[in-house]
Amino acid sequence: MEPVYYIGIMSGTSLDGVDVVLADFSTATPTLIHTFFLSYDDALRTQLLSLQQPGHDELNRAALLGNQLSRLYAIATDSLLKESGILPQKVVAIGCHGQTVRHCPESGKNYTIQLVNAALLAELTQVTVIADFRSRDIAAGGQGAPLVPAFHQAMFMSPDHHRIIVNIGGIANITSLHPEKTVIGFDCGPGNMLMDAWCLQYKGSAYDQNGNWAATGQVIPGLLERFLEDPFFSSPPPKSTGRDLFDMKWLVNKLQGVEAVEDVQATLLQLTATTIANSIHDYCPTAEEIYVCGGGAHNTVLMDRLADAVCGKHVALTDQLGIAADWVEAYAFAWLAQQTILGKPGNLATVTGATGGRILGAVYPA
Repeated sequence: MEPVYYIGIMSGTSLDGVDVVLADFSTATPTLIHTFFLSYDDALRTQLLSLQQPGHDELNRAALLGNQLSRLYAIATDSLLKESGILPQKVVAIGCHGQTVRHCPESGKNYTIQLVNAALLAELTQVTVIADFRSRDIAAGGQGAPLVPAFHQAMFMSPDHHRIIVNIGGIANITSLHPEKTVIGFDCGPGNMLMDAWCLQYKGSAYDQNGNWAATGQVIPGLLERFLEDPFFSSPPPKSTGRDLFDMKWLVNKLQGVEAVEDVQATLLQLTATTIANSIHDYCPTAEEIYVCGGGAHNTVLMDRLADAVCGKHVALTDQLGIAADWVEAYAFAWLAQQTILGKPGNLATVTGATGGRILGAVYPA
């Protein structure tokens, strides 16, 4: 059977770089053919962070960054194809999430912005590009996120076991895959985002490798309690969030100014583990298996804390289900691109709160 190639491109709220995958969808069970990662430099990361809040000349800056990102996406795509030996004309489409700089799905705002110049990306790669996946769901009354639960359902559903897929990127989200119930999923709160920001400010590192720095500190119970008082954590799904809420201003406003910096890091790590565990306990308590993907899957201290918080449940990486933890989200956008091309819905209304399934994305032909 002739291969049916799609490419998925994901750059998430962690702002670490670009994940790109090539997948073959010619059979009922897709095959991940090749992967590629291209990191962001510090200047680009700083510019993207500056767009999280209103500022001078932001429309011009956003447009220029969209172009810059699209050129990076094209470079990463070209490298992926060269390494895999696949010609661009063999690829049906690229599904590109873009870089989120605003996410405001709440009533009265109802918008989301992911930076990418999809027309430029199509021109540079000579491959059809599908982008702007979230907006159609928001137009239908949904949150526009998370979108990956539909892919989780397609790839990870078990006929016998209640599974949870936990994605720990900048934001953490869960998908509940019950063999006899409707799929649900939602954002739990910050994943790596606040830990990364605190680590960068006080250690000069983009992230806390393995959670080693957090392990030197002690959780501050009062601070954790102040974190958990945020209304987001107690609000029911559907819900999604991002840097619009959980930024450094949010964090600093919870501090009393006398905390040891390593204790703050330890408490932020515990916040991530606790909010994921609370979400599972509150909305999917019968889950037997928990599989983790995203950058947080490599934080061994975080994984240990999560396992402690969901005591008695099997906790492992999605690698055990056949897809390495680093590549699940990019793979999902290759799958979502195929859904668009086939004219099939890419969202789950039970996850996002939309009034129904919708065909997602805007198509930019090669």
